[in-house]
Amino acid sequence: MKVELAPEYAAVLTFESYPPAPQIEGVWIQPLRKNRSENGAFMEYLRINEQGIQGLPGPLSPRQISVSWAAPGRVNAFHIHVKTVQNEIWCVIQGQLMVWLVDCRAGSSTLGVRRKLVLSGEQPTMVHIPSGVAHGYQASEEGATLLYSMDAQFDLDDPNEGRIAWNVFGDELWETDRG
Repeated sequence: MKVELAPEYAAVLTFESYPPAPQIEGVWIQPLRKNRSENGAFMEYLRINEQGIQGLPGPLSPRQISVSWAAPGRVNAFHIHVKTVQNEIWCVIQGQLMVWLVDCRAGSSTLGVRRKLVLSGEQPTMVHIPSGVAHGYQASEEGATLLYSMDAQFDLDDPNEGRIAWNVFGDELWETDRG
């Protein structure tokens, strides 16, 4: 059964499409289980043994675990680690972040691929960000708390915090989706 629209509405009608998310080599995502009870909630973030983190799709041996608090609406982009290898695992534990990843690695099979993720404390998920993949986020109206692990320690005397301007990959990345 087809529904006929008035011509002025039929002329502006579009349809959504739902293509698979673009993949970036070395980026993996793993949902976490948040166990709720009448007393609150509990969630395991990382389980570590002598070989590193257990039960993940790829290796990472943490050398530092940090917390970042994002102010409401804050765009914090883009960071990239290139002086030395610094891979990260991110997990939002409160609020929500819209995250963009862009593969900037020369020779990568996914060079230039952009991927958007929404990370939320309501449905905690870990995302692995390899060195050479630019990453940035925009916090929701309530802000967000980001828990992250790195396989390299921060060096205040020689920070491995490369910066790429927030709009280099396109102003539209940070525009509000108005449906």
